[in-house]
Amino acid sequence: MKESFSLNALLRDNIKNLVPYSSARDEFKGEASILLDANENAFGSPYSRNYNRYPDPLQHQLKDKLFQIKGVPSSHIFLGNGSDEAIDILFRAFCEPGKDNVILVPPTYGMYEVSANINNVGYKKVNLTRDYQLDLDGIAAAIDAHTKLIFICSPNNPTGNSIRRQDIETILVNFDGIVVIDEAYINFSKQASFTKDLAEFPNLVVLQTLSKAWGLAALRLGMAFASPDIIAVFNKIKPPYNINQATQEIVLEALQGVEQVNEWIKSIVVERDKLTQDLSLIAEVDYVTPSDANFILVKLEEPRALYTYLVEQGIIVRDRSKVELCEGCLRFTVGTPAENSRLLRAVQAFYVDVNSANNA
Repeated sequence: MKESFSLNALLRDNIKNLVPYSSARDEFKGEASILLDANENAFGSPYSRNYNRYPDPLQHQLKDKLFQIKGVPSSHIFLGNGSDEAIDILFRAFCEPGKDNVILVPPTYGMYEVSANINNVGYKKVNLTRDYQLDLDGIAAAIDAHTKLIFICSPNNPTGNSIRRQDIETILVNFDGIVVIDEAYINFSKQASFTKDLAEFPNLVVLQTLSKAWGLAALRLGMAFASPDIIAVFNKIKPPYNINQATQEIVLEALQGVEQVNEWIKSIVVERDKLTQDLSLIAEVDYVTPSDANFILVKLEEPRALYTYLVEQGIIVRDRSKVELCEGCLRFTVGTPAENSRLLRAVQAFYVDVNSANNA
């Protein structure tokens, strides 16, 4: 177990001294028949459900259910308004604006950089290697006395590959700041989640989401897993009722559908591999990056023109052709079999038209 880590040394002074807002439901524990503590409308709400009462500020039922599914105790779980809320809290808790910095490893999820800019926190970019793995020497050289966070997305977005586990462990062991591993796509990967390693690494924060495999993107529920001490910091900073009652109810119901979600994951992986193989047979496709996610990164000829053509066909993909190390690439989310077939036909038709025009 890593022993050199000091959470108190990393925290901003204003967060150490912060007295969090105490909501009415934070102060009261237990059952009651008359609630006259939170200035709610006791007569009810116009909606058919009882939404006149504030929700559980710490989402105890949801966390207990997630414990059953993920094997992580509730004290190690933070629930946020998407993973973006957890990312923002990390900056506000540990990074002094205008003084501290974080390390990003592009190409990666763009919200880390956006959140750094919003919080006026510097960032150092250490590009992934050509095979989309960590540049350990580059990261080590970039770390200084004011480096507080390192963000690693695995499986990585937009490349789709998993980052080598031993490389991540090397950083966890040798870096005295917080290592954030974003596992938004972990359900589609054979790589084991780092949530099993929380006891070994007190400087570890793992982000996950219900937006991808669970199909709940519209509800915006993200998860952060960490030591109870770090989770306490999250709860100290977050708004009192950051997860609304409707979301808590719908997610609780959805979490009963583990078998259905597992079937979807299997289907998506099968479709991902099929789409990869079919696209690889097109002469104008240079390569498809092996993916552990629910999308594939494809390097191909005339990516911008193809992107525009697909939009005209009503097919929206992600243009990553201007992103460093993703030059000439489009990112395709794996859809249903019918959607994937339509995408494939459209790509084939585009290059037929291009070749015909060139030969005219």
